[in-house]
Amino acid sequence: MENFRIREYGRMELAQMYCHTIMPESAWRKFKRWMQLYPGLMQRLTAIGYTDHSRSFTPAQVRLIVEALGEP
Repeated sequence: MENFRIREYGRMELAQMYCHTIMPESAWRKFKRWMQLYPGLMQRLTAIGYTDHSRSFTPAQVRLIVEALGEP
């Protein structure tokens, strides 16, 4: 597999990178739950522009996620 790059990702795209063995919708629900369970991650994402209506993650948001959850 190619090395992971910090760039803009669609939310389903990134979720499937972390949960590649399940369907996209299920991957997103699981990934979102992981983000919510990691202490402080949602607050940090919200502080730099993430909302529940966001369809993609900015490179800065991806960086925070990777720092919290590790690379996919």
